[in-house]
Amino acid sequence: MINIIIGLILLMALAYLGWSIIWIAPLIALLVAGLEGLDLLPAYTEIYMTGFVDFAKKWFPVFLLGAIFGKLMEETGMAQSVAYKITQFIGKKRAVLGVLVGAAVLTYGGVSLFVVVFAIYPLAIALFREADVSRKLIPATITLGAFTFTMTALPGTPQIQNIIPTEYFQTTPTAGPIMGVVSGLIMAVGGYLYLAWRSKRLQSKGDGYTEPKNGDEVKEIDASTLPNPYLSILPLLIVVFVLNILKLDILPSLLIGIIAIMLLSFKKFKTFIKSINGGAAGSAMAILNTSAAVGFGAVVTAVPSFKQLTDLILGIKGNPLISEAVAVQLLASITGSASGGMGIALEALGDKYYQLSQTTGIDPEAFHRIASVASGASILPHNGALLTLLAVTGLKHKDSYLDVAVVGFIIPTIAVIAAIILASMGLY
Repeated sequence: MINIIIGLILLMALAYLGWSIIWIAPLIALLVAGLEGLDLLPAYTEIYMTGFVDFAKKWFPVFLLGAIFGKLMEETGMAQSVAYKITQFIGKKRAVLGVLVGAAVLTYGGVSLFVVVFAIYPLAIALFREADVSRKLIPATITLGAFTFTMTALPGTPQIQNIIPTEYFQTTPTAGPIMGVVSGLIMAVGGYLYLAWRSKRLQSKGDGYTEPKNGDEVKEIDASTLPNPYLSILPLLIVVFVLNILKLDILPSLLIGIIAIMLLSFKKFKTFIKSINGGAAGSAMAILNTSAAVGFGAVVTAVPSFKQLTDLILGIKGNPLISEAVAVQLLASITGSASGGMGIALEALGDKYYQLSQTTGIDPEAFHRIASVASGASILPHNGALLTLLAVTGLKHKDSYLDVAVVGFIIPTIAVIAAIILASMGLY
């Protein structure tokens, strides 16, 4: 399996150095194919591009509507209004908790993770400044609120990481409710307690709030210009309600949410075209990045030595949920994409795990929830969402990654283990 390992290490290293996965993924895929003795042209045109196109064909509409929904929430001020109201209720002195809850509500309501970063950051600056909390903790706080429990664990979340498994396990977004709630609480409570402890520790060392030094002026939030927060939260509630209560598909759920935003913000209709275009452009880049990772995975799964890797993973003793968690978390960590890594793992092994659910008596909902939670327990330094977050905040890995790793990798891994234990007890 040395050829696959070489390719994975190269992909991770180059992504960490900032090289775009859109063009390094096919190049490294061809390197792996060549080392394995495959003909390069067919490996690219028939294997890589087939994996790339199949994933884009299946999931681009979700990426598109999700990005447009989030962009409209941002441009109309609805996202900021909801977050601002939450922090008002919690109190300005509880900066970490305010930013955490604000990001969590937006994410669970269907707003794209990348949009949440841009919407929450100005609010985070204002709160951290007021409470004199070190700016180094902003990336970890947003990571915890947007990239963990509301993205993968809480039943019913419309995020793509919770939707992808439904295709492979014949489940719904509310699959594995007990596992999801418990693992979500572990991430949320554990992460918050850690960040609260870290903020006090940094303050005791004299490391309080400092202004950004990246030259970008962070705009102050003028609450008087924000729309009504109670109306602003309605589109978020509508998406969750339509998806989980009315049991409609994710596409009509997001579409109804988009229509709700436009109806509630009709006075800002002049901004709609710009917002929709911006969301569409953002979705194209997101689907390209993820599809590039999946295309790489398609080549890896086609080479002869992949069977050895599959046998190794499936040969892990004990509960098959353990091997599923290892496969998804490993590939999501390596590709720097929760959805991309999950897509690779389930495309290659999803059928096998579904068959195992039928023969072992383990409910498919357990496989769904483990795949989802494990995909998020993968935030290594080259993770795409993390790189965007650090760029927006003007911070570097050496400033913030240790705290990000605790709330975005270590604690979520503990949550995966807890979910597997629950499933072993028959508590789905």
